[in-house]
Amino acid sequence: MSRRRSGLSLLIILAVLHAYLALRLLPAMEIGVAGMAAGAALLALSAVLVRIGLVAPTLRRSRWSEQMGWAGVLAMGLFSSLFVLTLLRDGLLVVLHLAGAGGPAFVRASALAVPLLALAVTGIGFVNARRVARVVRVDVPIAGLPHALHGYAIAQISDIHVGPTIRRPYLNAIVTKVNALKPDAIAVTGDLVDGSVQRLALHTEPLARLAAPDGTFFVTGNHEYYSGAEPWIAELRRLGLRVLMNEHVIRRRGDAALVIAGVTDYTAHLFHPEHRSDPRRALSGAPVDAAVRILLAHQPRSAPAAADAGFDLQLSGHTHGGQFFPWNLFVPLQQPFVAGLNRLRSLWVYTSRGTGYWGPPKRFGAPSEITLVRLVPAMT
Repeated sequence: MSRRRSGLSLLIILAVLHAYLALRLLPAMEIGVAGMAAGAALLALSAVLVRIGLVAPTLRRSRWSEQMGWAGVLAMGLFSSLFVLTLLRDGLLVVLHLAGAGGPAFVRASALAVPLLALAVTGIGFVNARRVARVVRVDVPIAGLPHALHGYAIAQISDIHVGPTIRRPYLNAIVTKVNALKPDAIAVTGDLVDGSVQRLALHTEPLARLAAPDGTFFVTGNHEYYSGAEPWIAELRRLGLRVLMNEHVIRRRGDAALVIAGVTDYTAHLFHPEHRSDPRRALSGAPVDAAVRILLAHQPRSAPAAADAGFDLQLSGHTHGGQFFPWNLFVPLQQPFVAGLNRLRSLWVYTSRGTGYWGPPKRFGAPSEITLVRLVPAMT
């Protein structure tokens, strides 16, 4: 009953938000009674579809469940832009009114422009999201890096979100592109899936093809815990990935030792108390003379604890770089870093914009990436 009530509450909220769009845009468009009725019907349909999109990973399987999932997440993306652009338009109209400008012609033109811009942004975002992620090459300077580790390369993929709209072919293309980089190691830094092993095992099978001399490593993200972390940990191990749960491995090049450690998601303890993220524990027992200590941690906010533990580099994801405007403006409210290479005391933190997407197939101003991180000697 509580789930039904929460679902109904969400639908009511969405109905109110869509009613705001209707009231602010449709009368100003001057499209007649028939046009307003059609617009109102489309907005009502959008409210229902957005609700479906929000629960797409858990939709009961049926003949039309995949198509309904696609319709729902596309509606989510379009609604997001419609809502934000309408708010911006209203703000602009207030400013123009106070300045004694912005006549009826502008009011109508701006109302017509909102859905056109929303459709354009959603279309461009769709193309950006659905194409195979570009390769971003990042050099990380390490003081005193032994010559044997110069150019050591880790391919990082993150936040793929295999689920309602990201399936086997999409992941297969990513795996092929990663393998072509011929890295020394591969890191999958969480939020791989949105859905259960039973639903998605077929679609994650391409991960078994990931190949690197020093191994392929995985750490859990928050979405693994939404989707059933323990079954997914077992499934990824079956596929040949080394799941690092507050632990590390040692890799050597000649006399030089490199530590690759991994922690569970920053919020893992909320789902499984025994999975509490612990960078210090992940490094416990590592050689004191290790040349480089690398931590795989899904969320950038693991960085302060990683710096305290003595890591040199942290590879993270989670933020999607904001994925599309305006959500990039809100990421800093939760995370210390949004994207790219940053410094926290003696720790380098690289935050991937993600290799897939969550929810709407939409990326605008935050392109997806496959990251090739190379260790290079710091300039003295």
